[in-house]
Amino acid sequence: MAAWLTLVMVVVTFVVVIMRYAFDAGFIWVQESVVWMHAVVFMLGAAYTLQAEEHVRVDVLYRTMSERRRAWVDLVGVIIFLLPVCLFLGWNSFDFVTQSWSLRESSRESGGLPYPFVPMLKSVLLLMPLSVALQGLSLALKSLKTLRGR
Repeated sequence: MAAWLTLVMVVVTFVVVIMRYAFDAGFIWVQESVVWMHAVVFMLGAAYTLQAEEHVRVDVLYRTMSERRRAWVDLVGVIIFLLPVCLFLGWNSFDFVTQSWSLRESSRESGGLPYPFVPMLKSVLLLMPLSVALQGLSLALKSLKTLRGR
């Protein structure tokens, strides 16, 4: 989904540039949508990045470790760092998202994104920590499997 959204974002950006420089026209809501799509790509791509083991870490030490030691590092990292951060992000985003829905929030800009787009997009703030936490649990279970020798 994030890959397709990236393609849509590139096409919309191209359209914005053509409209602005070729036709001297533009729509604020289209420009805002590019910014929001960019944010959604990063938020939705976080769990996939963790699953594909493409996230940032100190590979200088990690790549030289045995499989069991890497499993320990992954398990401890999930328990001590990843899950608490996901819980923190979800907990602190909840009121922000629910207020957006209850206020029927729309863009601050005249001609910007209307309701319900802004609350829908802010809801991704809850989806990201949930999906990353689920992927972290999967990584922890995989690590436990490795540590048990299966």
